[in-house]
Amino acid sequence: MESKVKAFGHPIHPMLIVFPLGLLITAVVFDIIKLVTDHGRWSDYAWHLIAVGIIGGLLAALFGLIDWLAIPSGTRAKSIGLLHGIGNVVVVALFGISWLLRRDEPRDPSTLALVLSFAGILLGTVTSWLGGELVDRLGVGVDAGAHLNAPSSLSKRPASAGAPGGGRRASA
Repeated sequence: MESKVKAFGHPIHPMLIVFPLGLLITAVVFDIIKLVTDHGRWSDYAWHLIAVGIIGGLLAALFGLIDWLAIPSGTRAKSIGLLHGIGNVVVVALFGISWLLRRDEPRDPSTLALVLSFAGILLGTVTSWLGGELVDRLGVGVDAGAHLNAPSSLSKRPASAGAPGGGRRASA
């Protein structure tokens, strides 16, 4: 099932998720550094990273929702996609609450703020795996004619062009 929203021939949702995921993971790493070193600037950096990560996560969610709506009902992909999407909304909510709790003193986050961020990363690991399941196992967002020698998406030719066996995917 191909993605419904693309840029230059590639699905937008998987392009966008790397930014919030990286920002939120880095925020947790910075909080850990703060806990080890007791230098508040690290949690101050984390507070800013969380804010941008939340914005990026919401933007990625919009494109994920558009793709999820196109998945046929009653399929395993629809169920996995629902878990993936709801789980990621919870991840953003956990980080959002953590961000709000830090607002008055970003350099010294409360234990609850840290726990929420750490829980967000743990849940994000599960939802990332579910996203991988959608793409790698269930073929969501994959061009129907994809194969190992497909032409560039910028060529405007279908992916199936020049495919051995009439466009079937090569198996590994």
